[in-house]
Amino acid sequence: MPSVYNHWLVALSLAVAILVSYTALRLAGRVAAGEGRGAGIWLGIGAVAMGIGIWTMHFVGMLAFSLPIPLAYNVPTTLASLAVAILTSGFALSITSGLRLTLPRLILSAVAMGTGIAVMHYMGMGAITVVPGIAYDPPLVALSFLIAISASFAALWLFVHLREANDSFRQQLMRIGAAVVMGLAISGMHYTAMAASRFALGAYCRGGVTLENSWLAAAIGMFALGLLAVTLVTAVYDAHLQSRERAQAERLSRANAELQHQATHDALTQLPNRVLFLDRLEREIAHGEHDHHSFAVLVVDLDRFKVINDTLGHAVGDQLLIEIAHRLTASVRTVDTVARTGGDEFLLLLTEIHRPADAANMAAKIVAALDKPVNIGGAEVHASASIGISGYPSDGASADELVAHADEAMYFAKQQGRNGYQFFSAGMSVFSRERLDLERDLRRALPLKQFELHYQPKFDVTTGRMNSVEALLRWRHPTRGLVGPLEFIPLAEESGLMFAVGEWVLREACRQARQWQNEGQPFIRIAVNISPSHFRQPKFLDMVQRALLDYELEPQFLEIELTETTVMDHADSSVQILEELSRMGVLVSIDDFGTGYSSMSYLRRFPIDKLKIDRSFIKDLTTHPAAASIVRAIISLAHSLQLKVVAEGVETAQQLEQLREFGCDQFQGFLRSPAVLPAEIPKFAAMSLEGEPSLDPKHFMETQSKLTAYKRS
Repeated sequence: MPSVYNHWLVALSLAVAILVSYTALRLAGRVAAGEGRGAGIWLGIGAVAMGIGIWTMHFVGMLAFSLPIPLAYNVPTTLASLAVAILTSGFALSITSGLRLTLPRLILSAVAMGTGIAVMHYMGMGAITVVPGIAYDPPLVALSFLIAISASFAALWLFVHLREANDSFRQQLMRIGAAVVMGLAISGMHYTAMAASRFALGAYCRGGVTLENSWLAAAIGMFALGLLAVTLVTAVYDAHLQSRERAQAERLSRANAELQHQATHDALTQLPNRVLFLDRLEREIAHGEHDHHSFAVLVVDLDRFKVINDTLGHAVGDQLLIEIAHRLTASVRTVDTVARTGGDEFLLLLTEIHRPADAANMAAKIVAALDKPVNIGGAEVHASASIGISGYPSDGASADELVAHADEAMYFAKQQGRNGYQFFSAGMSVFSRERLDLERDLRRALPLKQFELHYQPKFDVTTGRMNSVEALLRWRHPTRGLVGPLEFIPLAEESGLMFAVGEWVLREACRQARQWQNEGQPFIRIAVNISPSHFRQPKFLDMVQRALLDYELEPQFLEIELTETTVMDHADSSVQILEELSRMGVLVSIDDFGTGYSSMSYLRRFPIDKLKIDRSFIKDLTTHPAAASIVRAIISLAHSLQLKVVAEGVETAQQLEQLREFGCDQFQGFLRSPAVLPAEIPKFAAMSLEGEPSLDPKHFMETQSKLTAYKRS
C-alpha cells in the first residue's frame, strides 16, 4: 500500500530529537553532579522528560506517516511504549552518572539502551490496529536495531565526556554538535524502522482510536518541546545555583585552609610553627613508643642575631631569617620537620636517627650551611648558629622534655663559643637554671642601680702621664659579688638589654667626667666602648649629644671606642656617623686593631683619631718577632696617617720598653694599673704628675678629630 510523509511533521520530529539529545547531555551532567537524594530526584525528572521527548519524536514521526486509509491506535499499547521510553532514558542517565564507564560496560549498556529504543518503536508501530497486521523487512529491521545500538553507544560516550559543568563556548559548541548528530541518528533509526514496515493492499483499521494526524502531532510536539525546554532551563538554572554554591564552598574551604595554615605556620618563613611542630613531635613519640625507634630534636638559635637586626634593620633581619629557613630546609631530609618558633630560634625534628653520630653529622652540616655569608641588598651578612640536640628516648619521653633539654644544650653551645653544637647531658640542667636566674637578675640590675663603672688609666709612653681612662662596666650582684662583663654582656645582647645598658654607661661616664672637672681635677678624657647594636641605633648621635648637654661636658672629654667590624659593616653609613661625632669634637678610637679588617682604605676614609693595638699582639711582643713586626708596622702606619696609637694589655716593663722604642703614644695594662673605682683615679692622676714639668693644657684639650669644629684658642 503506498504511503507518504508530512514534511513539516518530519521536521518537527527531527527538532524534537535534537532537543531531546541536548537536554539529555545537560541532564547527564546534572545527575552526575548531584549527591544523595538530589541525584535521585534529577534522575527521575530526567528519565521522564527524556523518555517523553524520545517517545514524542517517535509518535510525531508516526503521525507524519500517511496511508490511503485512516489509522487507528491502541491506547494501552501506545502508553506502554511511552513507559519503555522513560525506563530506557532512566537507564541511560543512571549508567552515565557513574564515575567510570569502561568499554565492556559501555558496549553492554549501548546494546540494552538501543534495544529498548527499538522495542519502544516497534511497540508503537504495533499499536496501529491495522488488518492484516504490519509485515516487516528483516534486513531493514536489523539495520534499525544496529542504528539504535550505535546511536546509543555514541550517546552514552558523549554523555560521559560532555557532562562536566563547563559552560565554556567550546564546550557549548561541542554539546550542540553532539545533539545534532544524536538527533539525526535517532531520527535515522526511526525512519529506517518505518521503512521496514509493509502494509498490505486492502488493509483497514479495526477498533482503536482514530486521530487527526496534523493537529495531534503539532500539539504533542509542542507539549514535548515545552516540557524539554522547561526541564532544560530548570537543569541549567539548578546547575548555575550549584555552581555558585560550589564556588562559595571552595572559597570557604580555601579560607579555612588559609586560616589553618596561618594557625600552624610562621607568617614570615612559611615554616611550621611551634603548634604544628609539637603536634608532629607528639606523633613521632607515639610511633617511637610503638616501633621502638629513636629520633632527635634540635634547637637552632642564631648567634648575635639581635646585633644584625639592630644594626642593619628589621627588613634585613627578616630577609636573613627567610634565607636561614631555606638553608635549614635544604639541609635536612623531606621526612624531617623544620619549624620557626619565634625570633631567631628554629626547631628541627630528625626522624629515624639510629645513632648519635647521625644527629651530629646533620648538625655539622647545618652549621656549615649557615656559616656561609648571605648577600642582602648588596650587603654581605655573616650569620652563625648554636645548636642543641636531645635524643628520644634517652633525653626525654615527652615533647616538653625533649625541647627543653635541646634548648639547654643550645645555651651550653653558646657558652662554649657559639657556631657549634652540643648534645644534652644531665649537668646542663644546672647550667640552664643558673642562666635563667642570671637573666632574671640582669633585668633588675639597671633599675636597682647594681651596675658601676671602673676606670683603667691610659698612660703616655714617653712621659708616664695619665690623661685619659677607659670606662669598663661591672655588675655588683647582691649574692655573686662583682660580675665581669664577659659573664653578662652576651646575655644582655641576647635578651635585648644592651641598648639600655649602653646608654647608662655613656651617660654615667659623662657624669663622672663632669664631676672630676667640678672637683678641679686635671684633664681626664673618658673612653666608652660602644656595641655594634648601639652604634647602629638611629638615635645614637642624639643620645651622645644629649648626654654631653645634660652634664654640660665639652665633647673633647669623651672618646668613643668601636671595633673594626662595627665600623666596616655598612661603611657608608658608618662614615656619616663618624663624621658627625668628629664635628661634635668627640674622639673616635678603633679598638682591637689588627683582629678585624685592618684595611688601609678605611683608615684613610674614616675620620678616626686613635688605633688601639689588640692585647694578643702585645702579649707576644717580646717573645715572637712576628708580633713585634706587626706592632711596629701598625704604629708606623698610624703615624703616617696622623693617628695616635694605644697599646692595651701591657703587663711587663720589657713590653713597655719595646713600645717606647717603636714610638707608641699611649698604653694601658696591669703593668701600671688595672681598672679601679672612680674615687682612685684623681689620686692616680696626681701621682703621675709628681716631678713632671707642667704642660700646656692645650696638649690635652685639643682633639685629633679630622673634622672637629672645636679648637681651643
